Amino acid sequence: MALADLLTPEAVVPHLRPPSKKAALHELAAHAARLTGLDERAIFETLLQRERLGSTGIGEGIAIPHGKLPGLSRMFGLMARLDKPIEFESLDGQPVDLLFLLLAPEGAGADHLKALASVARALRQPGAPERIRKARDADALYAVLTQATSPRAA
Repeated sequence: MALADLLTPEAVVPHLRPPSKKAALHELAAHAARLTGLDERAIFETLLQRERLGSTGIGEGIAIPHGKLPGLSRMFGLMARLDKPIEFESLDGQPVDLLFLLLAPEGAGADHLKALASVARALRQPGAPERIRKARDADALYAVLTQATSPRAA
């Protein structure tokens, strides 16, 4: 699954300034609610519940907060780049500045895990984090993200 299948240009936030992990999850939930029409509080609670199981910080400054929600008709992705890295309890202990929110329909099953694996692979491709960090605006960031996982780039 390519990131272009999960992400729209509107779902790219090039400058986010949360002071903490909880604030970052809240801001992601707010953006996702505006784009999906789902309840912001429900999204936030879903993300918090998942983080209580263990951090979604996968290392190299990257986190992939995710969860399943009733009322969602398809997989939804949202990419946010933080202006300043925050503590996220990542696997490698490093702060996080790249967040990819992944929301799946409640009955997504294995498709949710496949999408999660695709996002992790795309974001951890050699050079991908650096290209994402250097993108100048939302359009450039979207182009970097979707080009990295296009069939031509594979």
